[in-house]
Amino acid sequence: MDRTLVATVEDHRIALLAALAITIHIAESALPTPLPGIKPGLANIITIATLCLYGLRTAAWVLMLRVLAGSLLLGTFLSPTFALSFSGAVAALLVLSVARLTPGLGFGAVGYSLLAAMAHMAGQFTVAYWLFIPHPALLQLFPVLMTAAVLFGLVSGIIVATMLKHFR
Repeated sequence: MDRTLVATVEDHRIALLAALAITIHIAESALPTPLPGIKPGLANIITIATLCLYGLRTAAWVLMLRVLAGSLLLGTFLSPTFALSFSGAVAALLVLSVARLTPGLGFGAVGYSLLAAMAHMAGQFTVAYWLFIPHPALLQLFPVLMTAAVLFGLVSGIIVATMLKHFR
């Protein structure tokens, strides 16, 4: 048997966590939003928990699979919605990569969640401004969107921290 075709324990873990994140992502898409671009981002709970438990590589797989598969299942693949989601995910991964590699800072679940939420929103906003709505009035929404990112990031981080206490 060719060993390259055998799924590893990590492959199964990634698939399970990605499926959970995709399920939450799809369920959350049915929730009404007060403003375009503001939603709780509950699927990010899975990404941050994965980061804390299994590391950046596994979290990156889970996050990217959630964005890709979620957009395919919701019918938004290669749409503006996908561009925003993907750009936010890439921005969050970049910030989380730097945070994980910065010695001595010791970010926990809440810190990672806040960083990821803020980076995600900033990445989405940047792409929205550059590609879709290059109007100065859009800049007035940025503080509102970042405030929502901080609030939802804080709530998600607290949920992850509580989950991790029970896992350990």
